[in-house]
Amino acid sequence: MPDTLSSAKTAAALHRSARVSVELLLVLVAAAAALWVLGRMWSVVWPVIVGLLLTTLTWPFAHFLRRRGWPPALAASVVTVLFLLVAAGVVALIAVPVASQSGELSDGVTEGIEKLREWAAGPPLNIDDAQISDGVDSATARIKDSVGSMVTTLFTGVSTVLNGVVTAVLALFLMFFFLKDGPRFLPWLTRQLPGRLAHDVPIVATRSWDTLGAFVRSQAFVGLLDAVFIGLGLWIVGVPLVLPLAVLTFVSAFVPIVGALFAGLVAVLIALVSNGLTDALIVLAIIVAVQQLEGNVFQPIIQSRGLGLHASVVLLAVTLGASLAGIVGSLLAVPAAALIAVVWNYLREQLSDPPQEPETDDAHPDAALSS
Repeated sequence: MPDTLSSAKTAAALHRSARVSVELLLVLVAAAAALWVLGRMWSVVWPVIVGLLLTTLTWPFAHFLRRRGWPPALAASVVTVLFLLVAAGVVALIAVPVASQSGELSDGVTEGIEKLREWAAGPPLNIDDAQISDGVDSATARIKDSVGSMVTTLFTGVSTVLNGVVTAVLALFLMFFFLKDGPRFLPWLTRQLPGRLAHDVPIVATRSWDTLGAFVRSQAFVGLLDAVFIGLGLWIVGVPLVLPLAVLTFVSAFVPIVGALFAGLVAVLIALVSNGLTDALIVLAIIVAVQQLEGNVFQPIIQSRGLGLHASVVLLAVTLGASLAGIVGSLLAVPAAALIAVVWNYLREQLSDPPQEPETDDAHPDAALSS
């Protein structure tokens, strides 16, 4: 005879499921509200995030100076100035060689265009100069028809650049203040919070800071690997501007997806106009191979060790962040996942039962007497 369902157990299971569903729905609503507020305040939040990332990169130097007896303001000022000098040096390292070889590159571009026209004129395309001229005239007419949209796009680009400059300036000022007054933050926060929060929040903040530093260091190491391998490949092939391209590869590693595509595109174009199509294809193969190794091997392994995240979690976080918020989402996805893991692990520590001590004969005298 088949067993019958218990109405009491069924009702209890439904009530429990309903309660859990309502609680989960409230959590999701609260998370959505927090994300909405974050989006409304993004113009302020984004410089703070960039400032924190720069602070984690430069804090070891400021900490070294403070341990040597330097005043906090002086140590922060020196580190900030040195950071600006290094950033300016990186820009100069890229710009000066490019400017010195701009004539050769322009000649190479002209020669490449002429070769492209000769190739298009031969089989299998057999496109003559008249057809090419018609195509150029048609493209010119389309450009004239879309002047309005181009102007709008130009103003949008200028606005984006200006916003980027403002963000960079604010981030630098915030980095200075974080380097100068950062150690005071946790004691001040402890005094402001009531009850148990005064104990829990500083611990989570300290762990989050350590995790953020691990992310920045791992990302810098991944970028260094990319720069070394791609730079060696470019040097072997004989592409000019190897050092600027390697530096550009390292810097662009901090901007996932688009940064790697941009650096790779620049390297392929320079190889095309200076060495020809064959070397450009070889450079493209080298860049694709290195980027595949970085995305599927180097970055997941290094970041999983530095952040305490599994390699698959890193890959999924980057994919989800890119799908939700584009470049910024892919940049912040891994540290956000690591910070969520920090909070989750701390909550588990606080909610877990303490380990039970094994029973001994001293704790049970009756068992000892019976033996």
